[in-house]
Amino acid sequence: MKKNTKLVAAGRKTQYTKGVVNPVVQRASTVVFDSVADMQEAISERGKRTLFYGRRGTNTHFALQDAIMELENGAGCALYPCGAAAISQALLSFLKTGDHLLMVDTAYEPTRDFCDKILAGLGITTTYYDPLIGADIESLIQDNTKVLFLESPGSITMEVQDVPSLVKAAKAKGVITMLDNTYGNGWHYRPLEHGVDISIQAATKYIVGHSDVMMGVAVANETLWPTLRENSYLLGQCTSADDAYLALRGLRTMPMRLQQHEKSALQVANWLAGHPLVDHVRHPALKSCPGHEFFKRDFSGSNGLFSVVMKEGHRKAINRFLDSLHHFKMGFSWGGFESLVTANASMAPLRSTTGWQYGPVIRLHIGLEDVEDLIADLEQALKVYQESL
Repeated sequence: MKKNTKLVAAGRKTQYTKGVVNPVVQRASTVVFDSVADMQEAISERGKRTLFYGRRGTNTHFALQDAIMELENGAGCALYPCGAAAISQALLSFLKTGDHLLMVDTAYEPTRDFCDKILAGLGITTTYYDPLIGADIESLIQDNTKVLFLESPGSITMEVQDVPSLVKAAKAKGVITMLDNTYGNGWHYRPLEHGVDISIQAATKYIVGHSDVMMGVAVANETLWPTLRENSYLLGQCTSADDAYLALRGLRTMPMRLQQHEKSALQVANWLAGHPLVDHVRHPALKSCPGHEFFKRDFSGSNGLFSVVMKEGHRKAINRFLDSLHHFKMGFSWGGFESLVTANASMAPLRSTTGWQYGPVIRLHIGLEDVEDLIADLEQALKVYQESL
């Protein structure tokens, strides 16, 4: 089967659907058994797709896990209440006091905070590395380095990493590799097929796609899945059956939504690239984005998220720009049907190794509105921005 057909069929076994199209919503805390023998069998099979206890999942959760495993081509999938939980719990599943973590310098801000505030307090040290370091990552691997964490493209500034080179260096030293694949979403990029051990997503974004569910997923290879599964369970991670159902529903239309997000975003990005106030556009599919050659080599497509680097500006100009927008709403997250905008006067506070020598950064998520309306909205807001300089 080809990709679209697989995604439509994934997670729709008869035991999940009970004779209808979609998996049923099975809510449960307690699972009851007819006999001691049945209970003992459930206990022995609790790591598999067996009803045991609500936190282990119901058939609704199992259906979503099967579908995400199909999407990411992994051996197992753990569900979490949000993307940040998926990242933190995946790291905690494999790190202990005295270990060393290599974290990409362009990581999602809550990931950085988790390293600096939680892991540091547990006696786990973190070294931030240049996202474009490639095979030279070998020089940063210590005897106690346990995990190499990647995010490609990087948060806000969108640097695309040379994942195969990084993974090769890590594997040579026995280091586990994890990648935040929220941008690649499993449809445009499958990290495990490039040697990564664990692929993590904020399913809140494109999998759900409608800005109404918080969820994280982590898909592991066969070697690491048993540890990720059991440690995530011990750390108390679970999601509701209703949210799992909504994620499944969003998953069915994700390819079509991504197609429109990509088309509109490229149109807006190319228009912005020619604007006199813009230094350059950081859209992975454009040559102006650092690591574009790796994106072109490894990804099958892009989506609605990219950033614009301005030639000059300050907080007042940025605030007036944001306040003057109509179709773009200010808000965190992305991946929904709506267009969003955030802005940073400087990226320097969010970088430890790479620094930032450019102007302000405006991050856009291009939704499903008519692209002509979005461009007109940006055009009038940029005039306000210019007047404020």
